[in-house]
Amino acid sequence: MNKHPKPVLTGQRFKTRKRDEKEKFEPTVFRDTIIQGLNDAGNDLEAIAKFLDTTGSRLDYRRYADTLFDILIAGSMLAPGGTRIDDGDNAKVTKHCVFAADEDYDTIRNYAQVFNKLIRRYKYLEKAFEDEIKKLLLFLKAFSETEQTKLAMLTGILLANGTLPAIILTSLFTDNIVKEGISASFAVKLFKAWMAEKDANAVTSSLRKANLDKRLLELFPANRQNVEHFAKYFTDAGLKELSDFLRVQQSLGTRKELQKELQERLSQECPIKEIVLYVKEEMKRNDLPESAVIGLLWTCVMNAVEWNKKEELVAEQALKHLKQYAPLLAVFSTQGQSELILLQKVQEYCYDNIHFMKAFQKIVVLFYKADVLSEEAILKWYKEAHVAKGKSVFLDQMKKFVEWLQNAEEESESEGEEN
Repeated sequence: MNKHPKPVLTGQRFKTRKRDEKEKFEPTVFRDTIIQGLNDAGNDLEAIAKFLDTTGSRLDYRRYADTLFDILIAGSMLAPGGTRIDDGDNAKVTKHCVFAADEDYDTIRNYAQVFNKLIRRYKYLEKAFEDEIKKLLLFLKAFSETEQTKLAMLTGILLANGTLPAIILTSLFTDNIVKEGISASFAVKLFKAWMAEKDANAVTSSLRKANLDKRLLELFPANRQNVEHFAKYFTDAGLKELSDFLRVQQSLGTRKELQKELQERLSQECPIKEIVLYVKEEMKRNDLPESAVIGLLWTCVMNAVEWNKKEELVAEQALKHLKQYAPLLAVFSTQGQSELILLQKVQEYCYDNIHFMKAFQKIVVLFYKADVLSEEAILKWYKEAHVAKGKSVFLDQMKKFVEWLQNAEEESESEGEEN
């Protein structure tokens, strides 16, 4: 069977398909189109939003996203560092942008809507917009104070409505803007705008999710990175909620460290005197109240032992162990509030660890005899300060002892009257 040779094509030229051709990168052509459109729309933000919406299908927003956002925010293309490339050339600059807008919430909120609509329509711009804002925060030094204020307001509003994630704030921790105090003053304006849209809890929750809750001190130079300075600065600016939030976060961090160290010392059976000294120093150094420490101590003391699995033996083991550490707990339960916290912790522990359910009353009596708990605290807990966990069981256990305390109190009162 003869095989026919395949025909050979000579002199044929193949056309390249359009999409295979590399388009020239022409940001200036893109810029001219956008600026023309913005200038034609004037101050009508509805018209601007409409223009941006329809133009996206003609122009390549994906390719020129940074140019687009530079123009919408600063009015022209920006060079590295934040200076305007086309400053002085009116044909290449627009006044219809965030930086040229009035410095008030309503105006900036309307501009925020333009960005919202644009990003909803062209979802792929989301990441590019995030990068743009991060970049602009690094360029803050190049902008005037009023431009910084408008950018702070815009960023705060967009953080509030979820267009931007809180992680963009890490740009504010950059040395050159921190040292000049720009980061802190910008942050204050941003947080005010954010809190004008959302409540403090929503703001602090976003910060926590982005792991920024413990980094807020980095808005200040190293020599001012302390809670006192932060609290004064933000409270004076009318943002006391943020000061309180930071105090709590720092305190939680301190408590975790303290708990870890305490656990270590208890497992090594350090003398109680040494532990007392250590805890007192930490309280002083970190401005921790006694009520914050007593719960930690209880947890650490209870974690220091491998408990017996048999209910009838665990009570005896617990009393022996707690008798040893009662002097430690007594040092840090000198206030009514601390005593109540300790009682609630004991109640929760006995409820959560089923073998301890019947030991609650015995532990409380031990603490009463060892001067860890006063009768006032026990009576207050019984009447109103107990928690819900296992309430009926524990109140029932304590009934006779409470009656005995009340009778003893009445007797001492009547003896006092007779004298």
